[in-house]
Amino acid sequence: MNKEELARLIYELIGPRSNIKDLTNCMTRVRVQLHKEPSDEALKAIKGVMGVNHSGEELQIILGPGKATAVKKLIANLMEQDDGSTCENVDANSCTIQSASVAKETKASAQNEESGGHVSLLKKALTEKFSPNPADSTKKVVSNDEEPTKNTFLQATASTKQVQSNSAELTEKTQNKTVDLSAKVECEAKASQENKSQRKSEFENKSIKDLARSAQIGDGKDLHQAIKTKNATPAKLFLKKIANIFMPLIPAFIGCGLITGFINIVVKLDPSLTDLSIIKILMLAGSAIFYGLNLFVGVNAAKEFRGTPIIGGVLAAILTQPALSNIELFGMSFTPGRGGIIAVILIAGFAAYLENLLHKIVPDILDLFLTPLVTITVSTFIALIICQPLGGFLAENIGKFATGAINGGGALIGFVLGGTFLPLIMVGIHQGLTPIHAQLLASYGVNILLPILAMAGAGQVGASCAVYFITKNQDLKKTIASALPVGIMGVGEPLIYGVTLPLGKPFLGACVGGACGGAVQAAFVTGATVMGLSGLPLAACTDKPMIYLLGVLTAYLGGFVATWLIGFDDPS
Repeated sequence: MNKEELARLIYELIGPRSNIKDLTNCMTRVRVQLHKEPSDEALKAIKGVMGVNHSGEELQIILGPGKATAVKKLIANLMEQDDGSTCENVDANSCTIQSASVAKETKASAQNEESGGHVSLLKKALTEKFSPNPADSTKKVVSNDEEPTKNTFLQATASTKQVQSNSAELTEKTQNKTVDLSAKVECEAKASQENKSQRKSEFENKSIKDLARSAQIGDGKDLHQAIKTKNATPAKLFLKKIANIFMPLIPAFIGCGLITGFINIVVKLDPSLTDLSIIKILMLAGSAIFYGLNLFVGVNAAKEFRGTPIIGGVLAAILTQPALSNIELFGMSFTPGRGGIIAVILIAGFAAYLENLLHKIVPDILDLFLTPLVTITVSTFIALIICQPLGGFLAENIGKFATGAINGGGALIGFVLGGTFLPLIMVGIHQGLTPIHAQLLASYGVNILLPILAMAGAGQVGASCAVYFITKNQDLKKTIASALPVGIMGVGEPLIYGVTLPLGKPFLGACVGGACGGAVQAAFVTGATVMGLSGLPLAACTDKPMIYLLGVLTAYLGGFVATWLIGFDDPS
């Protein structure tokens, strides 16, 4: 199936345009927010859809690397062509408005018939009376034609009354249908909300271990949603918000990282090529993401904290201005860019809070001018006096701790980090590592943490392969066979929530595999030039591709052997 056909089939389920609140994509998924969602089974039935995931109000359609971007653009084109005239898959308010519009048009039509009906029929009567008879054009018009004319007027009156009656009946039916539809949608929404509240209460009273035991083998949707609901605490939701700041940057990290990786290989083969202009331009392109990183983070952070995005970008620019090196305040000298992205996130959050506060207290007539003026002025001094020193302290120590631990601890630290990353995902705190990944890239040009943590997904693949060969459950075999390709490409949710976690012991086997692979990556200090990738695609974005692949194979083998030895209760 080509991408155009895939986009059309997906749009037929998630459309029309009025049903789509938001449409974005990441490297592997089309992400949409809908008024009314289609069934997961219908989406999964489309050839080319690798899986479906839910994150809060967001529906994620897993398509795989590269394909997600193209299909999202095609869906956006279909949205532009869609006139949004259908009432299918739309919320109650939209349906009510459209049905009311139909009723209004019907009533107007009835009024037109009422006012114009007599005229039309009268015209017809007069035409019939005074038109010459083709058969006998010499005959004169007789006076007894008055009776047929009278009958014609009676017919016109009766027809008009019939039109009015039919129109009134149609209007009433349309209005009744609108009321019934609104009541039905409202009832369904209420029942859905009550069901969600009940399920949330059940989730909160169970541990993750209990949720895994009660999960249905092969279907990870409920288990995944249950764990996300349980982890929806304020602290973990804040970490998710921080992670969302960097999600739009991942394509740029990958593109620039691949360019850098390619140039590194070429230069190692022939160092003299560094003098070529084309190589210099490509080196410039590969490092461009870091040159503008603070600005990008400032814009996204302000948006995520519900502030004005460009104000976040302006404050990030202030923190990186070269002229800062010539300024002193209260005996404090400033360093351009100190604090990196951590300082930018801190000041963007403060500025968004201040801006929203000012919107509430500043009169409307002054809001357009006074709010941005006060926000930027106050935030500038907060950024330089508080956020930059605090961010600098955190950024420097995070980098020193991460690199020192891995360089000093070697394989042992890699074993621990690779083996514990899956449990970190389960408790929902893994997203707090996202700014650390970005800071390591910004400070050192490579991220030595990501290849170690990526081994957790490779351990899942090995453990699932062992389950495939051991189990006699044909449905479970089909689930693993369909989820393994995306797992190898770095999308681990189908294997985690549909296979290893519900079975229990294979999840431990996956952790062992991740630990073994992590030990290999840490022992050779493999660095990645990107963030947001894992699985086999990450190999092209590392400074030691062959070592990375060796770690992946070690994780596969470790997960397979551990699961085979530990065993599991084969579902009937």
